Amino acid sequence: MPTTPLSLLVWNENVHESRGDETVTRIYPDGIHGAIAAGLREHFPQADVSTATLAEEEHGLSEEVLAGTDVLLWWGHVAHADVSDEVVERVKRHVLGGMGLLVLHSGHFSKIFKSLLGTTCSLLWRNEGERELVWNVNPGHPIAEGIPHPIVIPEQEMYGELFDIPAPDDLVFISSFTGGEVFRSGVTFTRGRGRIFYFSPGDQEYPVYHQAEIRKVLANGVKWAAPATRDRAVPGVGNPAREWFAS
Repeated sequence: MPTTPLSLLVWNENVHESRGDETVTRIYPDGIHGAIAAGLREHFPQADVSTATLAEEEHGLSEEVLAGTDVLLWWGHVAHADVSDEVVERVKRHVLGGMGLLVLHSGHFSKIFKSLLGTTCSLLWRNEGERELVWNVNPGHPIAEGIPHPIVIPEQEMYGELFDIPAPDDLVFISSFTGGEVFRSGVTFTRGRGRIFYFSPGDQEYPVYHQAEIRKVLANGVKWAAPATRDRAVPGVGNPAREWFAS
């Protein structure tokens, strides 16, 4: 991680909240991004934790903001198509250059996640408020450190296989649901110099981001994904031959 305090940015489309969805605003009066940011501040009291939303200029993801961000956390649901392609390419460039990225819940369908993974990222789903058990299947992984086996989420939207993603670098968590489905709910990828962690628990209709265990997973994910430096060095192509090969 950088030697200076971490700079963390929580991005949320903020559409449910801005529309006054009573269920969401009751559970997350400060927005989903506010709850996630509060959990990060608990674990990283010295960090600079900020938030951004879709309605802001450049979606709050300007070049200057991203250049100073160590890890970006992304939550989206109903407005994936409204995210500017230009901003998506900017975020992608920073991930390839080393910025960490945590993609949360329905962010699996975001433009940035699909672009980085190169698949549809589709899945099965059902929303009947079922119990979810999040099984820690890789206890030696840094993201699993200190996480119970399992995490019990009393009510949650069901996500099920097939989850159309490439084979992950690491499978950290598998979830099971009351209806019998299972889901790869915590997976990691590396793209360029950037680390990506996808974690599915966290629907807008349930207070998942207030759970201590979930906040611990996100904090672990941030520590794992944080780069050693904020210098963005996107892997290049077509580099000239080295001097020792040119002679």
